[in-house]
Amino acid sequence: YEVLGVPSTATAAQIKTAYYEQSFRYHPDRNAGSAAAAARFAAVSEAYRVLGSAALRRKYDRGLLSAEELRHAPRPSGRPPAATPPPPRAPAARQGTVPPLFNFDAFYRAHYGEQLQREQLLRARREQLRLRREEAAAQGRLRALSDLSIGLLFFLGLAILYSL
Repeated sequence: YEVLGVPSTATAAQIKTAYYEQSFRYHPDRNAGSAAAAARFAAVSEAYRVLGSAALRRKYDRGLLSAEELRHAPRPSGRPPAATPPPPRAPAARQGTVPPLFNFDAFYRAHYGEQLQREQLLRARREQLRLRREEAAAQGRLRALSDLSIGLLFFLGLAILYSL
């Protein structure tokens, strides 16, 4: 408790916080070449190995913790050593359809709904304008063709009258 600077009545969260603060402060990477910092980091890690485990903490509080138990104590994260891989997990059976974790379409509509409506309205107006222009162009071509044919008929009529 003294190494971590917490009272014996400290909660697991308080012990963990004290460990993280001190391990950050005395970590060998932050204090390169400092033997005192490395020794302090080792002491803080060992204290957390004991106090971070509920079973080892109970034994330590009663004075029953042996050196053998301390050597085989789990790491501060509470995970077993890397030599024993975790058991493989069976794939979860899917029953029916699983709803998505997050509905991005609903989010987008909720936040950008008005903008989407304006863009759809603008697209519809542009499409109507394009159709009107195409129709006007087609009518212009038809009018030009009819004017040309009327002019040709008039010219042919004059030519026939002149030849008579």
